[in-house]
Parts: sequence; structure tokens; C-alpha cells
Amino acid sequence: MSFFDKDEQLNILGKEIVEATKLEFSELTCEQIAITWLVYYSPRARNIKNATEFWQKQVRGWSDRGDERIYPGRIVHLFYLVAIYEWLEKGMVKTSPELERAIGDMILSSNHDATGLVVDVLTGTTSGPELSPGPFQTWKYQRNFVNRYFQSLKWPELKSININQKTWFDGPYGRERIFQGLLMENRNILTTNAAARLLHSIVGGIAVSRQASEKMMNLFKKNPRQEDAKDVTKGQAIGFLDESLPQNANIWSTGIVDTYVRHNFAYIELPNLQPYLLVVFTEGKEISRNQRILPYISQKFVEAMKKL
Repeated sequence: MSFFDKDEQLNILGKEIVEATKLEFSELTCEQIAITWLVYYSPRARNIKNATEFWQKQVRGWSDRGDERIYPGRIVHLFYLVAIYEWLEKGMVKTSPELERAIGDMILSSNHDATGLVVDVLTGTTSGPELSPGPFQTWKYQRNFVNRYFQSLKWPELKSININQKTWFDGPYGRERIFQGLLMENRNILTTNAAARLLHSIVGGIAVSRQASEKMMNLFKKNPRQEDAKDVTKGQAIGFLDESLPQNANIWSTGIVDTYVRHNFAYIELPNLQPYLLVVFTEGKEISRNQRILPYISQKFVEAMKKL
């Protein structure tokens, strides 16, 4: 059973957007895109205030290839973020200035080195040269600690995911490369439905705790006033969902691009429209270079929201 209500109106509008996108970008095939779309009845501030009422009613949603297993790139940082707040809340690890700096840089800058530290803290493992079989088995068991945590939630959307790898600039070496597998069969894998389910819990204020969810949302929050500045923030916005949104939009989002993927998630509140959440994964070398696809899709979803 899906965590969202598969709404027929959203299904019609969503399919129209996918078809329009494929017509606009002929290089994009059905196998290179996955989308999950959730629509809320009221803003998150009201939902959190009336949490019992909010969680009694299933959110409306739609997905296209939402269960397709896709390499997530740095979107995996979202899962490591929730895990590290869980560890901190339960007293499994202690905070420190360096850990706090790494958590912020992992999300705000998509920093690989920061992510490496967070993964080390989460799992009690470190990178390095190859290990002999016995110690390597122990190391692999420890590295799967985050996987076991998310599987313990018993969410159907998380059954097929894998989140036990660090993210890299040029790729892993030593024990990290061996751990990925000869054909990288053990690399990180997510689905848009899995990402949307986790984001839904953060937006709704129940990921780890209400306080932790607020901290996470603060890391995702975009300041529209920064987009006019000639700085890194503007550079990061180009080619993502928030680029085509109006200046009066409230946006919480993260977008990543590398050689083969361009992914984005965003929770969006627009004046006079229902709030909504979008998770869009696109893959393919040529697709990842195209800075127009995600802004185009975002614009189409704004148009669709006006029809609800």
C-alpha cells in the first residue's frame, strides 16, 4: 500500500506533464526520468500545529516510475542527514563543532568530504587500504548500519534502496572500491518514492522529532533574495526546480548534478495554491547537462497546481 492517496486528477495532470516534457526534449526517454508528486491541503506550519489531524488524512499523490531504482548521487545526503539526527537524539553519538560543520556542509554545499565524515560517525568505519577477509567482514557489517536503521522503519518504499556508500569527486579507492563491487553492484540506490516518503516525514515534523525536523527543514530553506546575487547560490539554482518559480515562493529544496544524473527535490508553498512536494530524478550523460529540463518540469507543475 502506498503512503499517498493515488489521486485520479493528479494522475491525469502528471501524465500530461511527462508527455509534454518528452515532446519538448526529444532526447529524454521514458527510462531516464522518475517523478513523485505530493499535494498538501494546507501549509506545513498549520500541519505541524495540528499534527494529529494532519496525519489522520492521507496526502494526495502521483508518481511516474516512482519505484524505479536509480543511482541517487548526492541525494543520498538526505538519508544520512536523518540518520545522524537520529543518532544524536538517541545519544548514540555526541555532537561536536566539526560534526555540526560537516552536517551543514553536506547539505548546503553537497560537500563530499563532509559527507565522508558523517558516514564515518554514523557507522564507525573509515576509508583506507584493502582489509583482510575477517576485518573486512566486520567493516562491511558496520557500514550497513544506516541501511539497517531505515529497513527497521518497515516502510515499503525503502525495501529496495541501498545507502551504504560515501559520495566521491573522482571515485573510491582501497576498501571503498572493493565494497562497491566489481560492477558497482553495491553502489547507492534510491527511488523517488523513497525520497518522497522520507521528505514527507520531515515536512510533517515527525522525522526523528519535531525539533530535528525543523533543523533539517532550515537546512533546505532557500532565500529568494539570494538569487539576484552573483554568488554560488545563484550558480547552484541554475537548472533546477526552483529556477522557474516566482520570487514570492517559499522553497525548501536540494538539487544535485554530476556526470550522469541531475536530481532535485523541493517542497513548495506558493500564494493562493496548495503546497506540494516534488521529487524528480533524471539520468543520462546528455540529460544531466541539460539545464532546461527541471525548470520546464517545475513550471508545468505550477500550471497543474492552478487547476486543482
